[in-house]
Parts: sequence; structure tokens; C-alpha cells
Amino acid sequence: MATITTSAGQTRALELNILARKQRSLWQDAWFRLRRNRAAMVGLGVVAVFVVIAILAPFIAPRDPIQQTTANALADPFWGSPQYTNPEYPLGSDQLGRDILSRLIWSTRVSLWVGFIPVSLIFLIGVSVGMLAGYNGGWVDNLLMRITDVIYAFPDLLFLFIIMAMLRNTAAGNLGGGLVLMFVAIALVNWVGMARLVRGQVLSLKEREFIEAARAIGAKPRRIMVRHLFPNVLAPVIVSVAFGIPSAMLAEATLSFFGIGIKPPTPTWGVMINEGFVVFSTTPWPVLLPALCISTVMLAFTFVGDGLRDALDPRMKT
Repeated sequence: MATITTSAGQTRALELNILARKQRSLWQDAWFRLRRNRAAMVGLGVVAVFVVIAILAPFIAPRDPIQQTTANALADPFWGSPQYTNPEYPLGSDQLGRDILSRLIWSTRVSLWVGFIPVSLIFLIGVSVGMLAGYNGGWVDNLLMRITDVIYAFPDLLFLFIIMAMLRNTAAGNLGGGLVLMFVAIALVNWVGMARLVRGQVLSLKEREFIEAARAIGAKPRRIMVRHLFPNVLAPVIVSVAFGIPSAMLAEATLSFFGIGIKPPTPTWGVMINEGFVVFSTTPWPVLLPALCISTVMLAFTFVGDGLRDALDPRMKT
């Protein structure tokens, strides 16, 4: 009798669990699965820490990141020398006597801007173009996709090098110390992938019954795209955005390393690597510390992107 009662209780608990899952929305279900992904949650926590550092940079940076004190140039970090006696520079200083810790903190803010703002532009351009091309078809689709194919044919990094090299010393290149040009250049080069993704999703959805029903009741194309198609293409777009942010940050670091990225003295991790490479053979910390920050953020976003991809995949439901 006890066995029968226990079995009945387990069956009832299973039924309640299944019912609760059915009552969850797509996003609630995705969040439930994402929370069970330890790597994704660790990555999300690391990203959150860097975002907090970026927001609080003016308050937690111990020194002005561009202040030069040549008397303290190339000071050792606290672990670099048994005779460490300069607490004003806990992570050491670069060849111009600037505090590496303060520059890392401020670089976090600028580098995250380079990650989030271009990807926001990529989202707006890519989703708009993909929606218009996929839903309208015909000559609109052909025109937009031929433009997309032309841009897609160029290697991303080479295209970025050309844009930055041509415009860096113009009035546009001087806006925000080169930040505005960097935002626009990364967006112009990378929106095509988003557009192709969205177009493919729209092509697979626009002949579905719920879209036909919306057309039958007289819904206008813009309403169909915004109210019915957009929510259904959002899941893969979110995953693409999660992977796009570290790619944009790496692009900035690469361009700044070669001297055609954001202009000094604006601190970014890429600029720090470029400037520190001169003394790398004798003092590696000005290069290794920003490189470690880039690697950590990229790995964290990769974990988050992988977790989102699994969480938003309907085939992963259990």
C-alpha cells in the first residue's frame, strides 16, 4: 500500500510539473533553462561585473587615466617586485607614468560602448532590411539582397581597415576621438549577417497560418511585421547579438593595436595594448592586463551566447 501511495504521489508531482511547464511562456521557459546552465550564468555574472565597473568608473578609478607622471614610469605592480613600495600604482604604470588600474577601469567603459552601441545599430539595420526583404519579396528582396551580398563578399576586418584608414583623419574621424567613426564602421560592416538571418526566418514564417489570418482580417504589412513576425524572429536575433558584442570589441582592439582605431589618449583595451607593446619585452604588464580583460569578456559573452542558443531552442525543451 505504501508503494502504491508513493507511486501515486510521484505521478501527481510529475503531472503538476508538466502543467507548470505548459503554463510558462517562451521567455519564461528560456529563462528557466538558462538558469540551469552554469557556464551561462557564470558568464552573465562576469559581464555584470564589467558593466558595473564601467558605470562606476568615475568613482572607483583611483587616478586620472590620462595623467602622466614620468617620475613613476613603468612602476612595478604589487606582485612584480619584492621591493614594491608604491601603493599609488597597485597594477603598475605604463611608460608614460599613467596608472594601469585606472586605465583598465576607464577602458572597460569605452570598450563596452564599442560592444553595445555598434551591435544596437546592427540590430536596427539588420532587422529592418531582413524584414523588408523577406516579407515583400520580388524586386525589393532582390535589391536589398544584392546590396547585402556585395558587402558580405568583403572580409570584415579588411573592410574595417579600409574605412578607418580612409576616414580616420577627417572631421568624421575626429568625432568623439574616433569613437563615432568606430561605431558606424563596425555597424556598416556587420549588419549583413543579421539581415540574412532575419530574412531567412521571415521567409519560413510569412506563409504560416497565423500570418495568413492577419492578412485576411486586413492587417497592414507594417503591423504584420511588427506585431507578428518580429516577436517570432527575436530568439535567434538575441543569440546573434550576444555573439556580436564580443566580436565588435575584438574588432576595436585589433584596429587600435594597428594604430587606426580609437585615437589616444582615449583609453581602451586595444589602445593600451598598442601603446604597451613598445616595452613588452621588458615590462609585459601594460599589454598582458588589457589582453586578459579582453579574453575574459569575450569568454563570458561566448558562454552567455551558447546558453541563450540552447535556452531559446525549442528542441531543448524537456
